[in-house]
Amino acid sequence: MKNALLQCLSHSPIKGFLDPHASVVDETRAVIESLSADLKAFNPELIFLFAPDHYNGFYLDNMPQLCIGMSATSVGDYGTLAGPLNVPRELAEQCAAYVVANDFDLAISYRMQVDHGFSQPLQELAGSLSTYPVIPIFINSVAPPVVSFKRARQFGEAIGSFAATLNKRILFIGSGGLSHNPPVPQIASASAEVAERIIAGRNPSRDAINARQERTVNAARQFAQGVSELTPLNSAWDQKFMEHLAQKDWPAIDAYKNDEITREGGASAHEVKTWVAANAAMNALSKGRYTAKARYYKEIPEWIAGFGVLAGRPD
Repeated sequence: MKNALLQCLSHSPIKGFLDPHASVVDETRAVIESLSADLKAFNPELIFLFAPDHYNGFYLDNMPQLCIGMSATSVGDYGTLAGPLNVPRELAEQCAAYVVANDFDLAISYRMQVDHGFSQPLQELAGSLSTYPVIPIFINSVAPPVVSFKRARQFGEAIGSFAATLNKRILFIGSGGLSHNPPVPQIASASAEVAERIIAGRNPSRDAINARQERTVNAARQFAQGVSELTPLNSAWDQKFMEHLAQKDWPAIDAYKNDEITREGGASAHEVKTWVAANAAMNALSKGRYTAKARYYKEIPEWIAGFGVLAGRPD
């Protein structure tokens, strides 16, 4: 199976608001431009995009663990593009039916709202939200309880098995991570006001959006200055995780525990489950005959992220 491509990359809403040294910005820009060139040369006929949300599209009034969008619109947070994604509804419906038939209790949405977790990779890699047909696949990564690495792998395998039934050039994207612990509120410790926002905070005012962005940027500034209580970045954990994916060491991946992920990588490191799902999808599509390699890694405190890129192709 030669008509497949895998691209996993970190995202950060703080890009452009608080940046590291220009040399680091240039490094990350160069590696993302190389991914974009690969994508455009490949010219995918369909993208399966695995990504999280950060209380911009999914809220605690009804938080699914896994959701496929039959249509989707970007809210345009943190300066990313707003507007509709190019979702092929019939294919998305077929994908959802296939996954449910394979014993997944899946949520679906005909009015999915997505944030920078989806829009940033589409914007940076594809140039827009609508250049290529894309099936948006949400994996809950910030609102406990969250699924395990094993379940994310199994979910990715189901998506990849569906993709194998299509005679198309397929791109799998995993968006998120690596180690990071931005100031995303948790219901267990939230004030009444914040709890209401993360339970039912859709369609916030522009003032509320700006205030949230300012809080996040200020938190990143303190983190970069070393005066923050946020969980530190963990280069060793990040690179070990990428190595496990590159080696296709599925038993090691299944063995990760959620409390360990939070402790070692931070509360939002669960976003790497999008990478697990994307790699598992590629593994199912190619029947294990693909090679994935880390293309870049650096701790970037200004973006509150262990920033990494991993890409793969069939052998």
